[in-house]
Parts: sequence; C-alpha cells; structure tokens
Amino acid sequence: MLPSGKSIRILGIDPGLRITGFGVIEKNGSQLTYLGSGCVVTEKSGLPDRLKTILDGLNEIILQHQPEQVAVEQVFVNINPKSTLLLGQARGAAISAAVLHELSVYEYTALQIKQSVVGNGHARKEQVQEMVMRLLRLGERPRPDAADALACAICHAHGGTGLLALSVRNHLKRGGCP
Repeated sequence: MLPSGKSIRILGIDPGLRITGFGVIEKNGSQLTYLGSGCVVTEKSGLPDRLKTILDGLNEIILQHQPEQVAVEQVFVNINPKSTLLLGQARGAAISAAVLHELSVYEYTALQIKQSVVGNGHARKEQVQEMVMRLLRLGERPRPDAADALACAICHAHGGTGLLALSVRNHLKRGGCP
C-alpha cells in the first residue's frame, strides 16, 4: 500500500523475455514525477542467459533509482501456452530482482493498468503511450515497453492495491527448506 503524506518512489515493470520495460516515478501527494525509463533487452541466447540478463539489468536499475515499491504487470494467458510459460519465467526474474532488494511487489493486470491510466481497460498501446506522456509531462511518447512499465507504476501510484501485495520484509525466510 502507498503511505499517505509522504513521497514514494515506484518502479514499474513490463516483463518480457526479449524486452523488459521499466519505468521509475515518484509520487508526492497527487503529483507524479518522471525519474527514468527504458528497456532491458536480451540477446538471442538460451533461456538461462536471458533470465540472467533481465535479473542483472533490473538489479542495476534498482540500485540506481532506489525504488521503495515495485509494480509488475501480470502475465496474460496467451493462445500459445509455451509463450505464456516463457513470459512467466521472465516475470519471475523481474520479481526476483525486487525480492532480492527486499522491496514490496504489487501485481496488476493489463486491464487494471489501462483502466487506471487511460480510463479504458481495452485501450490500444498508442493510447497508453499518449496518456503516460501527458500524465508525466514528457516531451515525447516513451517506447511501448517503457510506456507500459510507466503505466504500471502510475496505476500503483493511483492507489491500486493489485491482486497480490507481497511484503518481502515480513515474509522473507532465509536458510534451508522447512
């Protein structure tokens, strides 16, 4: 949950096996401030190498921007089950990066994100890009994956509780198996 009356830095993540978008914003009251965005791009290589690239890339972003909370887009069930499973693994690498830094992770569906940012849960990518640009007062539209990640962060900043709130500080267990 978002604390009231204090600024909070949020990292939004749009996971993907080839391109993982990220966006960092700060919320202070009702004011949103853009801090940075971009993409972690994996090279055509084996799955373990791609997952490591995602984990390492997001680790660097977390160290650089010092977010307090992370908002991640949930995986949608694709027509191709193999694609869905691969996307889920990319998402797992993204969540792992946050958990390694003991950050709280919140998940949102694409429908929730689009509804929160555009006002239409079935908005097109261009509409999301346009609204992200306007809400964050950017000079140009961010790339689609970065825009989706920023939209995820904005959704969280707007008070979404998400479908899952994992407070790592309270639930992280170290050591062997039970």
